[in-house]
Amino acid sequence: MPFDLILRGGRVIDPSQKLDAVTDVAFSGGKVAAVGSGLKADPATEVRDVSQFIVTPGLIDLHTHVYWGGTSLGIDAEEFCRKSGVTTSVDTGSAGPGNFAGFRKHVIEPSQVRILAYLHVSHAGIFGFSHRIMVGESEELRLMNPIEAAKVADANRDVIVGIKVRVGLHSSGTSGAVPLDIALQVADEVGMPLMAHIDHPPPTYEEVLARLRPGDVLTHAFRPFPNSPATAQGTVKKAVLDARERGVLFDIGHGKGSFAFRTARAMLANGFYPDTISSDIHQLCIDGPAYDQVTTMSKFLCMGMSLSDVIAASTENAAMALRRPELGSLKPGSVGDATLISVREGQFDYEDVVGEHLIGSKKIVSEGVVIGGRWWHPN
Repeated sequence: MPFDLILRGGRVIDPSQKLDAVTDVAFSGGKVAAVGSGLKADPATEVRDVSQFIVTPGLIDLHTHVYWGGTSLGIDAEEFCRKSGVTTSVDTGSAGPGNFAGFRKHVIEPSQVRILAYLHVSHAGIFGFSHRIMVGESEELRLMNPIEAAKVADANRDVIVGIKVRVGLHSSGTSGAVPLDIALQVADEVGMPLMAHIDHPPPTYEEVLARLRPGDVLTHAFRPFPNSPATAQGTVKKAVLDARERGVLFDIGHGKGSFAFRTARAMLANGFYPDTISSDIHQLCIDGPAYDQVTTMSKFLCMGMSLSDVIAASTENAAMALRRPELGSLKPGSVGDATLISVREGQFDYEDVVGEHLIGSKKIVSEGVVIGGRWWHPN
């Protein structure tokens, strides 16, 4: 089969293949067709010289809010992904069973970018989140809709990858961990993983972790005090280590209030790397401090994670968390998504959610995107 597109001569970093080499990547029929040097082009093959760039599997942002127009926190997925090099945007609970049909019809299906979703167990998802209104949807247990959530998740398995719930003082108020227990019942019923948001106690970090199963995701995992995973002495809490040991996954979910350099330094110093790096992009953090996926990745690069590990946390690891192994890889037969990045040197000012600044020497920049085996951005 002739190739539709060849990316010629880039530095290919694909952690799923333990590959870091200057080589070509070819696409055909919407999939990765071949990886190797000197791949032959046919007259109809589009060939792009990418020798100045790094080629990675298509970046996956495991925590976004892209129900644009349907919720006040939603941002436009295509616009965001063009700037951030993201080929798969995973919406985490913007919609619940009461409004998922609109999210699917009006946002997911028309999108050129792949959108997958964690379905919120609350009836209308995250509905009261804006500059002026902040209502925790899990505060009101009458909004918990486990029966309909199970039905909607089961009927939309092509795009729904798990169940979402938000717990914490700002999200569940005095309901504590009760919404989490309800969401876990739904996840068990449909055989899907759960993603749990955590903010201020109650419940505590430890209480949330104790309930999570292998393959479940704790997002906002490197959040600041209170409910930080690190102790005041800079060690990792035992409950965190125990949870990782039994297979709980730890996601960054930077967002407006959920990532602190102090926490990250302590965790990384102890060799506790995040399983996945995600932006938690929404209307209240897209202009800072999160900005986008590549900026979030850059912060970890500047704190000492290797480029390969940072890429793995946004490709291979995210695909495994989604249980979608066809994503996050450039192995032949994988989905034909790729991201072109460069790593610029200089002085770059990064900010966390508590106002601490880090002057970093590196910045990951999105330079282009391939989606479904076709060059998508920039033209």
